[in-house]
Amino acid sequence: MSNEMIGVLSLLVTVLCYGVNKQLYRRFPTPLLMPILATPLVLIALLLLTHVSYPQYIAQTRWLAWMLGPTTVAFALPLHENRQLLRKHWLSITTGVVVASLVSISTTVWFADWFGLNEELQKGLAVRSVTTPFAIEAERVLGGPTDLAALFVVMTGITGMLIGEVLLRVLPHVRSKMATGAILGGAAHGTGVAKARQFGEVQAVVASLVMLIAGAVNVLAAPWVRVVFF
Repeated sequence: MSNEMIGVLSLLVTVLCYGVNKQLYRRFPTPLLMPILATPLVLIALLLLTHVSYPQYIAQTRWLAWMLGPTTVAFALPLHENRQLLRKHWLSITTGVVVASLVSISTTVWFADWFGLNEELQKGLAVRSVTTPFAIEAERVLGGPTDLAALFVVMTGITGMLIGEVLLRVLPHVRSKMATGAILGGAAHGTGVAKARQFGEVQAVVASLVMLIAGAVNVLAAPWVRVVFF
């Protein structure tokens, strides 16, 4: 079978797996069936069983990753619809995001260095707390591996969504809709926004805003991060 045919089949299988997985998750909303977790695991298993290499797989599926950019921009629609809420609380949201981003970057790099991880891993981990399109751009400035950065972003998003929901349940003093959205958007970016939508419209809007601001802050701060840490 030619590489072109393998690439086309990989694209079809990817879309099919995601569609089936999404329907299963709607019917059985358990963490193990989340599309962002289950679909990649199934695809990895299929690639290993069929001995399809990564270059063969990515040849015709690369454009799916390109769609992350337009998808992120689409988050601007609910922000526009709730602009009155954002005008009222923009200062507290922005300040919190900037501080949280700086703390996230610095502590991540320091812990990675403390555990003896090499510089490539440190650069990949430095941008783990922002959504993938922003993380890839920031990683290019840092000079690190973009594929590794994307992997850490996905792992952070899944972990943040799962742990974030648990923490929100055990922290009785966190009852504000804005605080809930900010926590999920800041800790789990895109997957956090999806989870925030299950809580309500306000939570989803704040999570989207936090995710976008955090991404912009990380991209703008990347040159200074490279100078200070690397």
